[in-house]
Amino acid sequence: MKLKIRSKITSGYIALLLCLIAAVSIIGFQINTLQTERNTLMKTNATVQTLISSLENYTLNMNRAQRGYIVTGKDSYLEPYREARANWEDDWNELHMLMEGRPAQQEYLKSVKLHINRWIEDAGEPSINLKRNNDTIGIKKFYREEVSRSEIQTTMSTLSKIRDNESTHLATEAQRLDSDNNKIIMTLGLFLFVASIVAVFFSSIISKSITRTITRTTEAIRHIAQEKGTFTTRIPITTNDEVRDLGVATNDLLDDLERRQWIQSNAAQIVKNYQGVDAIHQLASIFLSQVAKVTRATYGALYVRNDNESMILEKQATFAGSDKEIGRQEIKIGEGLAGQAALERRIIHLKETDNYQLISTSLGNVPPKEVIIIPIIFEQKTIALLELATLNTFEKLDRIFLKDVVSSLGLTINSVLTRMEVIQLLTESRAMSEELQAQTEELQTQSEEMQTQSEELQAQTEELTNINEQLEERTREAEEKTAELEITKADLERNAEELIQSSKYKSEFLANMSHELRTPLNSILILSEMLADNAKDAAQYEDEEFARVINSSGKDLLNLINDILDLSKIEAGKLDILYEEVNIDELPLYLKQSFTHFGNEKNVAFHVVKDTDVADVIHTDHKRFQQILKNLLSNAFKFTEHGSVSVHLFNPSLTKEQQAISDHWLAVSVTDTGIGIPTSKHELVFESFQQADGATVRKYGGTGLGLSICKEFAQLLGGSITLDSVEGEGSTFTVYLPSLPTGLPEHFDKPVDLIFDVPTLEETPDAMPIVETTTKLADELFKNKRVLIVDDDERNIFALEKTLQQHGMIVDSVRNGRECLNFIEQDRYVDVILMDIMMPELDGYDTMKILRNDMHIELPIIALTAKAMKSDREKCIAAGATDYISKPLNLEQLFSVLRVWLATEVM
Repeated sequence: MKLKIRSKITSGYIALLLCLIAAVSIIGFQINTLQTERNTLMKTNATVQTLISSLENYTLNMNRAQRGYIVTGKDSYLEPYREARANWEDDWNELHMLMEGRPAQQEYLKSVKLHINRWIEDAGEPSINLKRNNDTIGIKKFYREEVSRSEIQTTMSTLSKIRDNESTHLATEAQRLDSDNNKIIMTLGLFLFVASIVAVFFSSIISKSITRTITRTTEAIRHIAQEKGTFTTRIPITTNDEVRDLGVATNDLLDDLERRQWIQSNAAQIVKNYQGVDAIHQLASIFLSQVAKVTRATYGALYVRNDNESMILEKQATFAGSDKEIGRQEIKIGEGLAGQAALERRIIHLKETDNYQLISTSLGNVPPKEVIIIPIIFEQKTIALLELATLNTFEKLDRIFLKDVVSSLGLTINSVLTRMEVIQLLTESRAMSEELQAQTEELQTQSEEMQTQSEELQAQTEELTNINEQLEERTREAEEKTAELEITKADLERNAEELIQSSKYKSEFLANMSHELRTPLNSILILSEMLADNAKDAAQYEDEEFARVINSSGKDLLNLINDILDLSKIEAGKLDILYEEVNIDELPLYLKQSFTHFGNEKNVAFHVVKDTDVADVIHTDHKRFQQILKNLLSNAFKFTEHGSVSVHLFNPSLTKEQQAISDHWLAVSVTDTGIGIPTSKHELVFESFQQADGATVRKYGGTGLGLSICKEFAQLLGGSITLDSVEGEGSTFTVYLPSLPTGLPEHFDKPVDLIFDVPTLEETPDAMPIVETTTKLADELFKNKRVLIVDDDERNIFALEKTLQQHGMIVDSVRNGRECLNFIEQDRYVDVILMDIMMPELDGYDTMKILRNDMHIELPIIALTAKAMKSDREKCIAAGATDYISKPLNLEQLFSVLRVWLATEVM
């Protein structure tokens, strides 16, 4: 059944009612949302209550744990204290965030945080420190004064208030949600009733309006059809709906048809006017006059290209002015806006024309308002150019008309030009026919000459072919050489990779060799030291001397290993430099304490002088700086038999190159009255494994690495080292170092050559000798302490057993990590473990990890390793070691470490 429009619209409004019902469902969903909000409120309240209880528990746990530790002194009582102190503030922060928007509760929370922190600062930490320091008097005073007891009470009271306020807040919010829910239900019913009445009322009115508009539209279209080609009637628009769109579209169609009719009629009239014109000048004049009249142009000019190959457009006609007054006589394609329009074959429409030629009238001159430049195209070439200026504006319809009318003008211009060219060619052909006869005879003569030239060209062609073959042969040879170069490049890259791998193997070899050399050195040094002590006690002086020689040789070998490793790291670029503050004010005292005994042994005076203007602190690598000074002073005392050794610290004068590195430099000169160095040997002494001569090596010993290391270290620190020496009179080595708080600048990759003025050193009275004292470690702390040695080297086990047993300790030993784990599982009673790192089956790293992580062993584990690389200590500590000692062992250091950790176990 066919439905009327009114019925359709009414059906639409029925659909609207259905939408309203859907809206009711949405509001019902909002009710469910209120229920969800209620649940969230309850959940938040539960979280708040839990956090309040957690804060109460943390506060009470810290208080109980603190008191339990003070009473018992056991660290296990501090675990709840530490846990509560570490976690209470996280719960407080979460609770404070949940209380956002409730300033009263947040103020209470701030009070809780204040009182807890006060209790920790005034009671918790101070009382624990009193117990750790065994300050019985302080503990009694703490209990007597009941320090910060009120803080706990206030905290618990405030948390109770927060809990009560939270319960009140929960009840208030629940009541508010119930009220909102009732309001939504009442509003929903009222809204549904009113919406239904309004929808029915408006559906009836809108239906009548739409049908009325459609009727008017239909009548207007019928009237247009009866007008037979005129388009003056327009459809009235009275609505704002789809029917309005139909009327607007129909009116737009009528406007477009009217515009097209206007364009076509004017274009046809112009074409009709210039039909049959043979002169280009006449054609341009007629066309320009008609176009200017239709578009209401004020000035105009038309340019035509006479020759298809020419890049010049010549002016053929103007409008409203003489040929000389309007425009240039010719335009070059690509030059200026007009030339660019011709080159790009596009229309240029200008609205900013202040600099254009003024338009003359009877009353004066007026600038044009708009200018339009239109290229006239024929066969994708610009054959002419039209330029118009107006005092009004070129409407869109004018521009469409111009574009349409010039589309056919190109063909007409080309036809006129072709006819003119044909006429000219006919005239020229008559003259040329007379010349052809004479030229024919001349051509015959030239033909004979060309035959001769052809034979010569044939010979030249053959010669060029031979040359081309030679070039092809050379090209093949060049390609072969290129392939050979590619192979050579690949070989070089492979060699570079092998060199990098070789350097890696070299570093690994040195590290392993260090381990292999240090392992036997460990037992040599320990046993020689024990042998020397035993010989001294038994008055066996010869045995004591033998032992001291063994010990001294072992230490020399150890120093040699360290020097070789340092040079290897420098050469490989793997030496880490750590810039830190170095206290120069304490340096003289340190040097006195470290080297005075050398002077006393050789009866050589030792002086240290620091200028008053030297800064107390510089920034450099402390360890490398000390190693440079130690090497220089060791050499000075070694090569000085009598006289003195002096150290002078001063500020050097700087050049611009040094100031670019740092404004603050330190110079340290070491002067001796020893054997001196010949001038020819000054550079040689800084090379690796070099000394002044062979006799020096035999007399004084050494490897010649010390000065080489000093030079390399000084350059790595941004400085340098210089030598001033006279053979037989002594030597002065001066080290120049910059203060670099942020490290060496990146653009100073190489050390700067330094030239400084060295002040004269003033002599000072001999320093008082510092007596070195040794502490005997055989005290009561070591007696009956049980030590487990884990080492795969029998010599190390034997040496350690003997020295530990001499101090009253009970020693057990196993050969690898696997045996260590079995021993601990069978008998856990061990006071300390001495753990070697490099062992078969299970090394020290994995053994310590199993003891700590799987077996939960907490007794001290001291790592002993012959690998002395920088990261070894960190790897040992990370694996679970309590402390770390590198081999060869220093017995005094070993017993010092044992005393610390055994004493900690007793406490």
